[in-house]
Amino acid sequence: MSETANIVEELNAAVPGAVKERLENGSLVVAADKLVELGRYLRDRAGYDLLSSVTGVDYLGYKGRDATNRFEVVYHLYSTARGGGPLVLKVRIPQPESPDEAPTVPSLMPVWPGANLQECEVWDLYGIRFAGHPNLRRILLWEGFHGHPMRKDWREAYYEEERKPFRSRHPAGTHVWAEDRAPWHDNVNYPLGWDPATWKEPITQMRVYGAGANGHASGAAEGLHTDQIVVNFGPHHPSTHGVFRMVARLDGETIIDLEPVMGYLHRNHEKIGERNTYLMNMPFTDRLDYLCSMSNNLGYAIAVERLAGLEVPERAEYLRVIMAELTRILNHLTNIGFLLNDLGAYFTPVLYALKERELILDLFEAASGSRMMCNYLRFGGVAHDVSPEWLTQCRQIVENRLPAAIDEMDRLLTDNEILIARCRGVGYLTGAELVALSVTGPMLRAAGIPYDIRKAEPYSIYDRFEFDVPVFYGCDVYDRYRVRMEEARQAVRILRQALRDIPEGEIQAGKKQYSFRVPPGEVYARIEGPKGELGYYLVSDGTPNPFRYHVRAPSYINLTALGPMSVGYKIADSIINLGSIDIVLGEVDR
Repeated sequence: MSETANIVEELNAAVPGAVKERLENGSLVVAADKLVELGRYLRDRAGYDLLSSVTGVDYLGYKGRDATNRFEVVYHLYSTARGGGPLVLKVRIPQPESPDEAPTVPSLMPVWPGANLQECEVWDLYGIRFAGHPNLRRILLWEGFHGHPMRKDWREAYYEEERKPFRSRHPAGTHVWAEDRAPWHDNVNYPLGWDPATWKEPITQMRVYGAGANGHASGAAEGLHTDQIVVNFGPHHPSTHGVFRMVARLDGETIIDLEPVMGYLHRNHEKIGERNTYLMNMPFTDRLDYLCSMSNNLGYAIAVERLAGLEVPERAEYLRVIMAELTRILNHLTNIGFLLNDLGAYFTPVLYALKERELILDLFEAASGSRMMCNYLRFGGVAHDVSPEWLTQCRQIVENRLPAAIDEMDRLLTDNEILIARCRGVGYLTGAELVALSVTGPMLRAAGIPYDIRKAEPYSIYDRFEFDVPVFYGCDVYDRYRVRMEEARQAVRILRQALRDIPEGEIQAGKKQYSFRVPPGEVYARIEGPKGELGYYLVSDGTPNPFRYHVRAPSYINLTALGPMSVGYKIADSIINLGSIDIVLGEVDR
């Protein structure tokens, strides 16, 4: 399909009336009633097989927008075969006349099942309903929560002002605490007419699909009398990797349906991000995937730099790559260790991994001042330079320690008969199924899809380095383990080149500032994070605070595959299926 200006004519010829206009930035405004038909055409005929990101925007108060186009749903589509940048679709929705009505668009789940959790999130936070979604529900908040908090007219109980720095606290510092203004001194906002003294908790049951939807034969069909039961794993369970819940419907020991339930750690990261200035959000990204703060910083920095037109000095680019690849190694080794914990090899493998992680965290602490919440990157560079001694220590670890540690773990684990018996053939999903579910990262490459953003749409200076994209074809837990092991080796290969070629020079473009204004516009920047595609979607209105701040979290979106990869397997297999996805709940719940 053509990438030029005549794309509107091409698509309208295929789906008449689908594209209403093409914006200056190349995004396409699509008619809501043609969205599903256009999606099928783009997937089947134009090769856009990956629906990477779905998010909403409330343009209330934005210059040039009014009630007729207040809400917008934004879709980013990619081709895993061709690589390159996205095709961006937008559906604009008017503000409903009645507050009891919800703006509505069709669900894209019939085309891309990976829209599932993302559409639930948009409904939860923006109140945009997706017609035809089979299980649209609150996903990060609880059923009965009052309002949709990402809307611009929603106010939290301790609301002070729209944007920081709050005038009540800076510079004069004379204010009344927001807590003292809130009713009952409680961080809650009750619906009109709701009385907490008389309320009784209703009996609720999580909706989980029955066996018929998956074609699973029950024991009764085999001449056995069995009862289906629903079992909760978590949210307080050592094998759910945090405060996370799995609701499974079982027929004996066999899973016939499973649904992830999250949100227990939700703190509305994105609403806080829109209150903050751009720079305030840099340390805030550390708290997403708290194993990978350097990668989180990198994705956000690239997004703001593209929006602001900032150039990054050469030395800073090399330091960024070094930090990102050290992060990839520590993430993958830690994941492998905890996967073995899930299998029952209690703590010995993970302690092997944590030894190497500690050495990398020593480097992070020396460079940034912090081991985990590094807050190291800045727009246009990095916060601090590293010393010659730091580079010498890093070279010793990269040249000697890490390759030996990776080889040792490989030798001890890869041919272990228990690991093979428990993991091979478990959690099977084909590459095509994973792409349809919007899964990215090592899971995709373990299913034969050589899709790595560092190659498909290079960012920073990754196009200067020689490295391979490891690909395996087992489509199971075992090959997800093997991909991560090989990716750690390739990260060492990149590090050797970066440490060899790093130049002298500046580490920051321009002068350091507490705050700055970003020109109006929008951007979506993504990187190949250790867990998959980590993306940031920003909309600027020309002020020091982002008008829209969205995180495309791979830990969250990859969970779309947990249910499908668990159906037909045993209870114990669901634990290692979850481990093979590699989630961090700070990033899932945000």
